Amino acid sequence: MATVSRGLPEQPHLDLPKREARELLDQWRKGERDALERIRHRHPKFATQADAAIAAAPFRLSDAQLVIAREYGFANWAALKHRIASSAAADRLKHAIRANDRDAVVRILRAKPEMLHLPVWSGNWGPPMSHAANLGRLEIIQAVAALGARDFQHAFDRAVLQGQIECARWLHEQGAKLTPGIIMGSCETLNAAGFKFLADLGAPLTNDHGDRLAPLALVLETYSRNPAGKHAILESFAQRGYALPDTPMMAFHRGSMARLEEHLRRDPSLLARRFTLREIYPPELGCPNDGRCGMHWTPIAGTTLLHLSIDFAEREIFDWLLAHGADVNARATIDTDGFGGHTPLFHTVVCHPGRGTAMIETLLARGASTDLRASLRKFLDWCENPRWHEARDATAAEWGRGFPERMWVNTEALRLLD
Repeated sequence: MATVSRGLPEQPHLDLPKREARELLDQWRKGERDALERIRHRHPKFATQADAAIAAAPFRLSDAQLVIAREYGFANWAALKHRIASSAAADRLKHAIRANDRDAVVRILRAKPEMLHLPVWSGNWGPPMSHAANLGRLEIIQAVAALGARDFQHAFDRAVLQGQIECARWLHEQGAKLTPGIIMGSCETLNAAGFKFLADLGAPLTNDHGDRLAPLALVLETYSRNPAGKHAILESFAQRGYALPDTPMMAFHRGSMARLEEHLRRDPSLLARRFTLREIYPPELGCPNDGRCGMHWTPIAGTTLLHLSIDFAEREIFDWLLAHGADVNARATIDTDGFGGHTPLFHTVVCHPGRGTAMIETLLARGASTDLRASLRKFLDWCENPRWHEARDATAAEWGRGFPERMWVNTEALRLLD
């Protein structure tokens, strides 16, 4: 499902979300499937409706405005309008919180008390108290609470998600609850400290619908790349009675070199094996079997463990694979539409932000070819314009240069391919 997520620009103006709401209304009138998916995802009135029902139901400009507001992370259109009108104060407040300047935060909020309940930067990060919780600013949290802020639960969620345990403990003491789904934040960020804090308090290991596999699936599928945190959380699940299968991919996810060694002993062809999405994200562990599950960058369906070690930032496994003779020019499986065939090098140029150049330098030193071409297709989700991106007969460098989401492109790695 296409999931639009937006951020306000530095100097926001209401004209932009107004235009986006009119565009969404026009797309609904045309029955465009992506528009119907966005409406279902963001508008509570349509949350359980099929496409045909959404297309046939009354849908007005005010409904479109609600969807747009929620894509920006606001509860409603009025909150979005109010936040844009207060953008100068919000900007000063954001800088004061980041600088841990408690006195400046108090001055701003006393002058504009309505800001106590408006998102400072985004809906996810929340109002001032929640924003400070993301950054571990306990004194600011306490000062904002004294001024009348009451977003204790959201602030607690954000503190746990970011592993700000001192803040989380104080917020819990103020009444923040261990609600179903509270564990999902630390699973999303692979924050082992936050996960352990909640689990030790007895938080339910479920999503907000009571699904006990959802947190485990999120650990496997999340966009976050923190191998140590992931390994620790998966070990916690195992210790709490979750049955993790004895497969090469689960050994990979758990970072278990001993289990990988054992699987290689059983199957000497393991390093050349191509893994399907279903093997990487097992449906029996709660992952959807929809062909688009998991957050990754360069496509990983039909790739080898070496490809996967780059995408998941598993440097120890990467080195182990090369030491055992993994092919640096191994090609991914080519699907029935002709997409695939890319080598591990492609994963070093379109990948998780901030990756650096260590892996690409190692691949190049071991003979990775920069001239091999492949055709790739990637669905771009959680952006302003969810869509398929295709690259035909491209080298790794061309894959990176032509990729539309620039924050996913490793520019340092690209320079090594020039």
